[in-house]
This record gives sequence, structure tokens and C-alpha cells, in this order.
Amino acid sequence: MVRELLKHLLKKPATLKYPFEKRVPFKGFRGRPVWVMKQCTGCGLCNEVCPSEAIEMIGKELEAEFKHHLDRCLFCGQCEEVCPVKAITMTKEYELASYDRAGMIIEFKREEKAGKMT
Repeated sequence: MVRELLKHLLKKPATLKYPFEKRVPFKGFRGRPVWVMKQCTGCGLCNEVCPSEAIEMIGKELEAEFKHHLDRCLFCGQCEEVCPVKAITMTKEYELASYDRAGMIIEFKREEKAGKMT
């Protein structure tokens, strides 16, 4: 046991001081998905393929808006893979905790059309 202690005495610790030191996510890490609404065609494939039903689609086609429920999301990346216009990307963001469920819903809305007549 003393030999093991002396062997590791001068080595760096294996852990990080987490809130103060953060590890950079590795290549291919799947964090929070983000929709680019200007590219989205509203096909609804992301909504259909989501295994945990974390994507809620409101409206159809170019009028479609999305609610993403982070508390349901598995971060599997299937929504990103199935999107035909690559409007969904997985970010490197991983600190997503919240004290209430309302804070776990992210809405992606379309910008109002400039000069739209009502």
C-alpha cells in the first residue's frame, strides 16, 4: 500500500474541480438540439422520429413552430439526422438543469414576416 501511495503522490489528480474547471466536450458530443427556423420547412420528420416525444410541433409547413422539452429529450440526435434541410444542429451545451419544468421547455418560433398585411 505504501508503494502505491508513493507512486501516485506526485501525479496530477484524475478528477476536475467541476464548477470551476470544465471539460471540453469531445468531438461528436450531442448536447442540446437547436432549430434554425429560417431553414426549417416544417416537414415534421423530427417530430415523428423522436423516440421520447420531446418535440412538439405547432402548425404545419412554413407556419410550423416547435417546443422542445429538455426534460424528455434523450439527446440521441435522430432529429438532426432525419432533417432534410439540416435545420437542426446538436450543440455542445450540456449544463441544462433547472428547478422547474417550465424552464425545461425551449420554444423555437418564426420571425414575423416584414411588411405582412393583416
